[in-house]
Amino acid sequence: MDYESALAYLDEHASYDKTGRVDSPSIEPISRLSSAMGDPHLAQPVIHVTGTNGKGSTVQMISRLLMAQGLTVGTYTSPHLERVNERIKRNGEPISDEEFGEVIAGIADMEAITGVRPTYFEAVTAAAFRWFADVAVDVAVIEVGMLGRWDATNIVQAQVAVVTNIALDHTEFAGPTTTDIAREKAGIIKPGSAAIVGETASHLVQIFREEGAATTLVRGDDFETVDNSLAIGGRALDLRTPTTIYHDVFLPLHGAHQGDNAAVALAAVETFFAAPLAVDVVNEGFANVEMPGRFEVLGVQPLTIIDGAHNPPGADVCAGVFFDDFHPEGRRILIVGTLRDPGEMLAALRADEFDVVHACTAPSPRGVPGAEVAKAARALGCDEVYVYDDVESACKGALRSADADDAILACGSIYVAGAAREPLRHFAN
Repeated sequence: MDYESALAYLDEHASYDKTGRVDSPSIEPISRLSSAMGDPHLAQPVIHVTGTNGKGSTVQMISRLLMAQGLTVGTYTSPHLERVNERIKRNGEPISDEEFGEVIAGIADMEAITGVRPTYFEAVTAAAFRWFADVAVDVAVIEVGMLGRWDATNIVQAQVAVVTNIALDHTEFAGPTTTDIAREKAGIIKPGSAAIVGETASHLVQIFREEGAATTLVRGDDFETVDNSLAIGGRALDLRTPTTIYHDVFLPLHGAHQGDNAAVALAAVETFFAAPLAVDVVNEGFANVEMPGRFEVLGVQPLTIIDGAHNPPGADVCAGVFFDDFHPEGRRILIVGTLRDPGEMLAALRADEFDVVHACTAPSPRGVPGAEVAKAARALGCDEVYVYDDVESACKGALRSADADDAILACGSIYVAGAAREPLRHFAN
C-alpha cells in the first residue's frame, strides 16, 4: 500500500473526526487487532501521558530527556498539525511515507483477518505499536487521544502513568464535572506502576491515589517548579524532583504553564530510571524540545504566532501568554476558527481585547462556520470583525492589513494552527 492509499484507507475509517461522536467506547477492538499482530504494544516499556491540556508538550519533553540519556525513543501523539506522519516518531523523526504505507497495509490485513473495523484513531494507534516493535525502540512515550480509560492507547501496560492536569473537556463522554473527568483519566494508571500527577486539587489527587499505583508523586508535594522566569525565546526554570534541584534550566517554549509541564516531565523520567538525571542530560533534553503549533513564533515583523489550543481552558492559557509575555507596539490581530462553542472559545481567548478579529471556518467537518464565529465575536464586543470561508484566506487578509509593529495570533483549534502554519510562515517572512 502506498502513502496515498494509506491516507484513503484511514479516511474511510474516520468517525469521530467527522461526527464528533464516539459510539460504544471500548478498548476491545484494538485489543483484538493487536493480539492478532502478536501484541506489539507489549514489546517495550511505556510512559503513558494523559491530561486535559499540556499532554503534547509533556510528551515531547519526556521524549527529549530519554533521548538525551541515550535511549531510542518511540513517540506517539495526536492529532497531527500538518501530516499524519507527525504522530509516529522515532528519536524525533516522523515515520517515512513508505513505512507508513506499509504499516497501515498491515492494519488493513488484520482487519480482513479479524473482522475488526478500526476507527481512524485505532488504526493509527495500532500502526504506531507495530512500527515501534519493528524498529525496536527502547521505550515508547504514548499520548492519550481522549480521556484515558477507554482510549485505544490504554491497552499498554505503562511503567509510568502521567496526568498533566484536569479541566472540563469532553464532558459529553465523561460527565459534567472535573471529578468525572479525573476518574476517566485515572484509568491509565495500572496496579504496580508509578503515577506522576500534575494536578494539585486535593479531591482530584485522591482519585488518582485510589487507582492502586505502587508510587504516586504529586506536583507541589513531591516535585515542582521552584522558579519560572521569562527568558529570551522561552523560560528559565529551577526544577525540584524528589531527589534533586536542577537550577537554570532553559526551556525554549513560551508560557509559564510550560514550566509546570517541565516539572511533570522531569519527575516522570526520573521515576522511569529510578534515579536522578545528570545535569547535562537535563539541560540537553529540555534545550532540544520543539513544539510546532504550540505558541509557535513564525515571524517577527509582524510578530506572527500560531497555537493549537482547542478548548476553553487551553484558550485561556494561550491568551494569558499572548497578553502577558508579548507587548507589541502596534495592533493585536486575531485569526480564529474553532470546533467548539465559539462564544466560550472567544471569551477564553479574550477576543474583545484584540484590535481586529479575522473569523474563519476550521478545516474539519466539525468546524463552526466562520459567520457564526464572527457573530460570537461581535456579541462579545469586538468592533472590527472580518469573515472568511477558510484559514488561508483569513491569514492573507490579516497579513495584508498588518504593519511591522503588529502582532498576529492564529488559534482556536489544532486544525486552524496547522492550516495557518504554511501561509503565515511564507507570507510573514
